[in-house]
Amino acid sequence: MKGAKKMAKKQQSELTTAEKKKQQKRDLILESAKVVFSKKGLIDATMKDIIEECGISRGGIYLYFRSVDEIFLAVLEQRSKRKFDDVREMIMEQVPFETILNKYFSDHRKRLLHSISDGMLRAVYEYYYTHKTEASSSLQQAQLSETKRTIHEIFQVGVQQGVLKDENLAVIAENYMFVIEGLGILALTGHITEQTIDGQIAVMRQLLPYRN
Repeated sequence: MKGAKKMAKKQQSELTTAEKKKQQKRDLILESAKVVFSKKGLIDATMKDIIEECGISRGGIYLYFRSVDEIFLAVLEQRSKRKFDDVREMIMEQVPFETILNKYFSDHRKRLLHSISDGMLRAVYEYYYTHKTEASSSLQQAQLSETKRTIHEIFQVGVQQGVLKDENLAVIAENYMFVIEGLGILALTGHITEQTIDGQIAVMRQLLPYRN
């Protein structure tokens, strides 16, 4: 009986090690793909580019992904999960509302000002404009919903801390989402300035139902 348990434990350990190696290789492919997409966008990126960047054989990559589009979808999903990590941590720790809000605005401000040189952001919009599929539509809706949910969670911290009134917050969160997405598209044209961003952030702040 002890021998069987020992063998089972060893097999479990070996399985865990194999799974870790598999995940590490998948992560390497995605990180390498991000480098390629940042340099070339989506339309001009090829599987050959990704293979050369990560140093894994074509057969090795095809064990994980069948196409550039499939890799890009995985990159988008990973990017979406990590996008609000710092803000979510602040929400969990009940950091003062204004500190969280300032962090949220600051992160977006940096992203918008660097978007012209951010090939990855350009690749995201290329994907949504060139891939009118159910998968791309579902992913885009999921990302927008996640953005709106995060904004609303920030507002709820304000309510819990007695800073905001609980009035029309879901609608205001949706307005924030639309403004941020609109600024993202404007930034890609190269016609965005710090003054434009700061002006829109000021308007968004004015929408909040602060307690007197």
